[in-house]
Amino acid sequence: MADDPLPLSDLLSSLSASASAASSLSRHIPSLSNLLDRLHPTLLRRLAETPPSDLPPFIVSLSSFQSELARAESLLKSPPFTPTAVEALARGLGRCLGLIVVASDGACGGADVGALHRGFMEFRAPDESVAAVAADVEAVRLDFSDVFVRVKNGGDEEDVGEALSDLESLIVGGSIERYRVTDGDVVAVLLGQLGSSCTPENRIRIVSMLRSLVWEGAENKERMADVGALSSIVRSLSRDAEERREAVGLLMDLSDVPKVRQRIGRIQGCILMLVALLNGDDERASCDARKVLKALSGNAQNALHMAEAGYFVPLVKFLKEGSDMNKILMATAISRMDLTDQSRATLGDEGAIEYIVKIFISGKLEAKLSALGALQNLMSLAENIHRLVKSGIIAPLLQLLFSVTSVLMTLREPASAILASIAQSELILINKDVALQMLSLIGLSSPVIQLHLLRALKSITGHPAATKVRTKIKGHGGVQLLLPFLLERNDEIRIIAMNVLYNLSKELGGEFVEQIGETHINIIIDIILRSTSEDERAVSVGILSNLPVNDKKATDILRKSHLLPLLVSLLATTSATPSPTEKWLHESVASILIRFTVSSDKKLQRISAELGVIPSLVKLLSVGSSIAKSRAATSLAQLSQNTISLNKRKTAKWMCVPSPAEGFCEVHNNKCSVKGSFCLIKAGAVPPLVQALEGKEREADEAVLDALSTLVQDEICENGIGAIAKASGVQAIIRVLEVGSVKAQETAVWMLEMIFRIEAHRQQFGDSAQVVLIDLAQKGDPCLKPTVAKILAHLQLLQMQSSYF
Repeated sequence: MADDPLPLSDLLSSLSASASAASSLSRHIPSLSNLLDRLHPTLLRRLAETPPSDLPPFIVSLSSFQSELARAESLLKSPPFTPTAVEALARGLGRCLGLIVVASDGACGGADVGALHRGFMEFRAPDESVAAVAADVEAVRLDFSDVFVRVKNGGDEEDVGEALSDLESLIVGGSIERYRVTDGDVVAVLLGQLGSSCTPENRIRIVSMLRSLVWEGAENKERMADVGALSSIVRSLSRDAEERREAVGLLMDLSDVPKVRQRIGRIQGCILMLVALLNGDDERASCDARKVLKALSGNAQNALHMAEAGYFVPLVKFLKEGSDMNKILMATAISRMDLTDQSRATLGDEGAIEYIVKIFISGKLEAKLSALGALQNLMSLAENIHRLVKSGIIAPLLQLLFSVTSVLMTLREPASAILASIAQSELILINKDVALQMLSLIGLSSPVIQLHLLRALKSITGHPAATKVRTKIKGHGGVQLLLPFLLERNDEIRIIAMNVLYNLSKELGGEFVEQIGETHINIIIDIILRSTSEDERAVSVGILSNLPVNDKKATDILRKSHLLPLLVSLLATTSATPSPTEKWLHESVASILIRFTVSSDKKLQRISAELGVIPSLVKLLSVGSSIAKSRAATSLAQLSQNTISLNKRKTAKWMCVPSPAEGFCEVHNNKCSVKGSFCLIKAGAVPPLVQALEGKEREADEAVLDALSTLVQDEICENGIGAIAKASGVQAIIRVLEVGSVKAQETAVWMLEMIFRIEAHRQQFGDSAQVVLIDLAQKGDPCLKPTVAKILAHLQLLQMQSSYF
């Protein structure tokens, strides 16, 4: 099969190298050498900078030019030659140059290229230069034996260097047809010197000379195909840049020899160094390394070594086109590799996943097993999960899980593990009944498979777009299938099953209590009480937080089980930097506390206050997440709504007893307390409530404003506003008008209208509010405009009776 065309960059690099070599060989003919020297700055740079849009014919013309340069090198290496031969050489190069200009559709034209084209076509070889080359031949042959002996005998590094320099001049000059002398073989001598501890400069000379000798023909290539010779050349791949460049170029020149291809991949470190050069910054070395690797890639073992070094193209090609055994070999190798995410991404980009899926679907047991192992090792990357879902593997995996054929039973565990990975992507929801199918398998599976299936169900039911799936599972008795896992002894299985139950509980609504039952609610509470696992406590509290707040039966069950003290103790451990699990736990606790602080049940509020709920809620305002702050603020608002009525009851009962100054609340004009009247002022809640409004997150705005608005009730309005202003709350409320939701803005403008009724506050805060209020009046939601108009009237920016709005 013909080689694929070289990429443009590789072809240009090869042309550059050939032009330089031909120029060096033609130095005895200065006029020709000058033309060849001009190829690089004149033509090759223009080709690199302005390649044409239609590449195929352009590539063909460049390949022809490359072949013509190769013929030029061959001629110049074999003197003597006639002036006619040299002129024919130049005209051949000129014709190819013209073809390049035509194929590039003029993109590579220009006066400089035209002049170069004419120079080649009109070239005339000076007779004296050609004659001089011919005359030098006899002298060179006479000198060669002396130089060869000096190289062979060695000596100190300086002597060897001089001898190598002389030999290099003879070889690069191209004046010697064969380099065999009575004393031995120059190839063997050079390889011997390369293997010795010579200097870097001498090694570079040697490798360069070996490359020149390779160009002489197959005989010299065969001499370099020996394992010892190749090992010496490979060692040069690990040295400095110039030596590496020459060594990989030499290996490329040798790679068309079958013996070389058979042996080179076995030399320790060779493929690893070739891949490093391929990925390096040296374009010429990278290009040559790619060609060597391509020559070696037909061997499956070499392909595996390349993959271990991070070059996966040959391995993927075997997955696509190899024999059944080679496909299994490659898939098995992937399953055992220690892959980085970058390697996984590369394999995915190269198409490995699609080919592995085909192996799984069409192969026999060994092929299926190796394919599943490979897929498992690739699934930790989200992009690969997406590729796998799109490959259509889900149905075959499920079919395998339902299989009762004994020979396929060994495949069920890896199949379930892959499904668990796939389920992390919302793409799995394309298969509408996949969750129900997994659920039906749970009771019939081993613990390992159960765990994988439950993990898959956790991911599926946790996707935001899985509302219909959760509802469907609920409707098909999914909750009842999961409840027995609350008593599962395997901790990991129990916790994952509870996570699935938590996800389903979001969709249960009013049916939750009936579906889960009082017995299982108490089991969950017991788990919270005795579990030492933060994850398990968090998911348990999360399930209970999804019980509807207005379900009195659920509230009675939770109250009788003495859950409230346990929740308060969980909040006592709140830290300034909670972990994600701790954050979730606190959010769920705050959600349940809304049930225990509803304003319609003062008795339950009092119980909560006595157990220390209010200080815990205030603490959450400072260290909780935005969700926890919102829920804490809701509970504080519900408690604060009853503060006035509780104070009135105390006043009526103890009317004749004067109130001591200690404990007196200036907002409520009474003796307030945290536990007795749920007073926000005494709880120190106002500053953290205001601080919550000043943050970047907006989720808590509405609840916080609801809590603060309980201090702006008619009876305590002026005092309450004073307390809010003292805590810098007015500025925070004005800020909500700029960044808050419409609902939050609605509460904020109502509060500002109350605030700006007071002259002192108008003078202090009016100027800072004007711009945002005017902007809101012009561009804000229509529901806000009447109240905004009142505020502007208070600020004397608009008449109260104006019909502007």
